[in-house]
Amino acid sequence: MLRLGTREFGEHEPVIMAIVNRTPDSFYDRGATFRDEPALDRVEQAVAEGAAVIDIGGVKAGPGDEVTAEEEARRTVGFVAEVRRRWPDVVISVDTWRHEVGEAVCEAGADLLNDAWGGVDPRLAEVAARYGAGLVCTHAGGARPRTRPHRVAYEPDPAGAGGGSGVVDDILRVTLGLAERAAELGVRRDGILIDPGHDFGKSTRHSLEATRELGRMTATGWPVLVSLSNKDFVGETLDRPVKERLTGTLATTAVSAWLGARVYRVHEVAETKQVLDMVSAIAGHRQPAVARRGLA
Repeated sequence: MLRLGTREFGEHEPVIMAIVNRTPDSFYDRGATFRDEPALDRVEQAVAEGAAVIDIGGVKAGPGDEVTAEEEARRTVGFVAEVRRRWPDVVISVDTWRHEVGEAVCEAGADLLNDAWGGVDPRLAEVAARYGAGLVCTHAGGARPRTRPHRVAYEPDPAGAGGGSGVVDDILRVTLGLAERAAELGVRRDGILIDPGHDFGKSTRHSLEATRELGRMTATGWPVLVSLSNKDFVGETLDRPVKERLTGTLATTAVSAWLGARVYRVHEVAETKQVLDMVSAIAGHRQPAVARRGLA
């Protein structure tokens, strides 16, 4: 069972997490939801299209102007409170690596802390435990926040499943370690997710391998979150710019769903929902919306 906020999600129930960037320089929307009203409109649309989780971020992942913890909190805390007021049942996630921000957004009503930088601030898990919030434990390959990978390499674990570059061995070692530490600190086990961290501390080949071997993560029993939406590994694989990566993203989403991922962090909610519904129906976990063919 996966429990986030007031919501419980069944074993075969895919969960869509919609991205709402409170930044002026996000790589995808270039600040389209930096101001409050466009951001609230984005939440309304995402919920209407089937998102169960809203993931709010106040700092873009890539390099750029410095954003202090105070500024990150200014961009996110009041917005979290307003989303909580308007949509009391939606699960609110905040994408942050800083414990100070985590504490402030939990006070404002956040249900989940999405730590995309792999526990670089170990106190963030303590905040999640103290507030009863969930926690995403991500593999970032040891990268510091807001840095890009450079000639990154992984050594295969001799005790691992064998094959590949060793990136999946490292993903498992790191994310399982972070998840168990969080549980020991008091974070609810049914609120902990693990994330392979596509693009974070990885080359395109590493991210492709992480997708291909995702079943090794889902087999651990921890719910797996994948953040695939319009990322560089999709762009490089298909040689497409940011605004032309939807098809590749949805293909990767379908593969991840077949291999058992539970939560999908996305920009395009409606398209993702159709893919997940289709995969779920093929797997036998969902009935067709209508069934007329061959029955007349």
